[in-house]
Amino acid sequence: MIRVVLADDERMLRAGMRAILSADPGIEVVGEAADGAEALALVRAHRPDIALLDVQMPGTDGLTATTAITAEFPGTAVVILTTFREDAYIARALSGGASGFVLKTGDPRELISGLHAVADGGAYLSPEVAQRVIAELGATGTKGRMSRGAAARDRIGKVSHREREVLALIGEGLSNDAIADRLGITPGTVKVHVGSILTRLDVRNRVQAAILAYEAGLVATGTPAAEG
Repeated sequence: MIRVVLADDERMLRAGMRAILSADPGIEVVGEAADGAEALALVRAHRPDIALLDVQMPGTDGLTATTAITAEFPGTAVVILTTFREDAYIARALSGGASGFVLKTGDPRELISGLHAVADGGAYLSPEVAQRVIAELGATGTKGRMSRGAAARDRIGKVSHREREVLALIGEGLSNDAIADRLGITPGTVKVHVGSILTRLDVRNRVQAAILAYEAGLVATGTPAAEG
């Protein structure tokens, strides 16, 4: 059972998302909050698998709550609810340790898939959000993209051949179990590789590793897919 704390300052949106999540027998909403401070308190009380947070809330916003939750409760993943108007927040959320991004206006099935992927140890970027992230990474022009690509390729030179294969699949959004199936190894071995990758590349989580994989050219420009 995936236990979720849901935070959004709009009551109607919370009710809609709760209804969507409750339709999945594998998901339980254990608490609802109207701001980031309430969400953090609920995480402390319930220790959920995932905190599903709106970006913009009065008082403590979703980005501040993300940083606090990931620092205090590394076992709780954070998935950010976002809109196209909030592209500027994505980089901050990444640096704060968010594991996924889902559009509020997206397909409800996407929300369910994203939570399952993150709960299974994967990273998830809504297809539309992924496209915007890639566009944001390229916003400084060709020279900037080439510079970041060269830097990313230099960084991934620190990992082994097998770790590079795992990193490419992280870039596709695959969970440990899915990576294990793809490569014919055990999930435990994948977990070891992932830990080594995050350490060697000095990234906080799988989303950051996935973006690095994109910048290095390990994954075709497009959209990460999530697999549970």
